[in-house]
Amino acid sequence: MAHSITAHRLRRLLAPSTPALAMASHSPLSAKLAAQAGFPAIWASGFELSALYAVPDANILPVSTHLEMTRSIVETVGPNVPVIADLDTGGGNAVNVSYMVRKYKDAGCAAVVMEDKVFPKDSSLRVSARHVLVTVEEFQGKIGAAKAAAGEGEDGMLVVARTEALIAGLRLEEALNRAEAYTEAGADAILIHSKQKNPDEILDFCQRWSGKVPLVIVPTSYPQLSFQNVAELNKVGLIICGNHSIRAAVKAMRETFERIIKDNSIAGVEGDIASVKDVFELQGDAEMREIEKKYLR
Repeated sequence: MAHSITAHRLRRLLAPSTPALAMASHSPLSAKLAAQAGFPAIWASGFELSALYAVPDANILPVSTHLEMTRSIVETVGPNVPVIADLDTGGGNAVNVSYMVRKYKDAGCAAVVMEDKVFPKDSSLRVSARHVLVTVEEFQGKIGAAKAAAGEGEDGMLVVARTEALIAGLRLEEALNRAEAYTEAGADAILIHSKQKNPDEILDFCQRWSGKVPLVIVPTSYPQLSFQNVAELNKVGLIICGNHSIRAAVKAMRETFERIIKDNSIAGVEGDIASVKDVFELQGDAEMREIEKKYLR
């Protein structure tokens, strides 16, 4: 099964002494570019996909939209680049989670990440957002359902439990207690998130973490924390660049479009955008031409 190959690879990557990097993607094209750049894993981001459809990151898009885009990303990057699916809250209760995880396993994902907010969620980084957490017991049940659906042992998809305790403004002790409880429920890793503009509370969490399972961080709000500093903590197995693909695309497109309007011409942007030849290569045009030569009569 495709998911077992990529799950094995992802398990090997989660080494706290040398944390792996995952780049967020919202499409097969962005995932292919990330893989070509050298990122060893892909984060199939709910935030990025919502942005692609120009809607808020608040469980507005149907699950089927995210699932099919994730499936396309997996097919594009292949088994050597594990894809980690962002399931937000898991779509509801433990029954919903069980169904969703099986679908993402069939799609070939290496891991799923699920957060302990109520459904529908609000974006973790939005100012003055509504952040309400489910009970520890309820989320433990959701983790158990996810693990049962993910498959057994090393062949099973990884289930990453994401606690939003710090995002919700709760104390560090609450975040640690939740993370320990989620580990007891079977989580393979813990994603700890923060919206503070410095990494202090994340560093405090990492230093106090028991180390029972690797941690995952998303340093969007505190980019000054270097990857080397994270490795020195010896607690974090994965660093997710959570939204850089869509943000880079938005800036590049906006600048190109504005310049074309300003110049009343496309001539000025030609040297700053990808060539048509480059796009053909990304589309696999050469392979199609070979098929044409062999089989078209």
